Amino acid sequence: MMEFYEANKDLLLFAGASAVKVLVFLNAVMGFTALLTLAERKVSALMQDRIGPNRASLFGLALNGLFQPVADGIKMVMKEDFVPGRAEKLLFALAPFFALVPVLALFSVIPFGDYVMVFGYKFDLQIADLPLGLFMVLALSGLAIYGVFLGGWSAKNNFALLGAMRGAAQMVSYEVVLGLTLAGLLMIFGSAGLQDIVRAQGRLLFGWLPAWGVVYQPFAFILFLVAAIAENKRTPFDLVEGESEIIGYFMEYSSMRFAAFMFAEFVEIILVSMLAATLFFGGWQVPYLYETGFILPGGAQLPLNHYLVSAMQVGAFAAKTVFFSWFLLVVRWTLPRFRFDQLMNLCWTRLLPLALLNILITGAVLLALGKV
Repeated sequence: MMEFYEANKDLLLFAGASAVKVLVFLNAVMGFTALLTLAERKVSALMQDRIGPNRASLFGLALNGLFQPVADGIKMVMKEDFVPGRAEKLLFALAPFFALVPVLALFSVIPFGDYVMVFGYKFDLQIADLPLGLFMVLALSGLAIYGVFLGGWSAKNNFALLGAMRGAAQMVSYEVVLGLTLAGLLMIFGSAGLQDIVRAQGRLLFGWLPAWGVVYQPFAFILFLVAAIAENKRTPFDLVEGESEIIGYFMEYSSMRFAAFMFAEFVEIILVSMLAATLFFGGWQVPYLYETGFILPGGAQLPLNHYLVSAMQVGAFAAKTVFFSWFLLVVRWTLPRFRFDQLMNLCWTRLLPLALLNILITGAVLLALGKV
């Protein structure tokens, strides 16, 4: 046994570290997703001068509705798992997995910190450091289209099919814009690895300004945020489930199958927030914080312990994620819904030309500066 361990020590350490990162990171994401379902209703209640959910309790302890996600989960489990008689049974069952699994897989390439030293070994705070991680994000996020379309088509319901067709058209259209908005970042940072992009944002411009993606590409950030909200099918782009017009692609789903679709939407909120923080706001970077501690522009230094630095970086990434998640919830309850023709017109005649123009301007500036 000892001989096997010595011969495969590095592989075993890598496998063990990967398992720990998957368990910790994905459990944190799932827990935050459950809290977002509560935050969604609390934000809407605050903006509409209501109290919101506050009665779910455990042993008489309500904590202002903190146990509401638990009550929702129990209710979903207890509901009847209804399957329409005319439905395509296999595809009807697989559709929720197509909607949820690709989104969860994307968290594997999100860097939530730099690295941490454990017993002399260096472990990157990222599940999978892929050199083409950004392209993997675009590729896997496109797979969620299948969950939406199959969910509506397999139910054999005309209204569900209408929502599925809207969803497929919307997600394919805005996927193009989403990819083009990120082309400028690839041109500037010269890498598609998310960890490389975050580390490149640790530089300082003019000796004091953090070189975050939003500083280089402020216009692309706005386009990215609009396209990402549309990809997430959130208001004002929730045409696939517009209750005043149609019910949506998941109208025939109930119990945990419906919960999977709903959960996927909230998981996508976290994913969009993490991508916005990673690509445009430095990810886990804290201004003037380096491996050894704070180094201010004037030359003043504040040495810090390695583990404290790592904790601050992970905390900064979490704080940025929470902020953008809150922002997306506020947008949900602020803007009215577009008509479908307005939504498609916005994509193809407004956002797409602007994204192409941003690439052209970025290329021209890089050429003028001799960076090409």
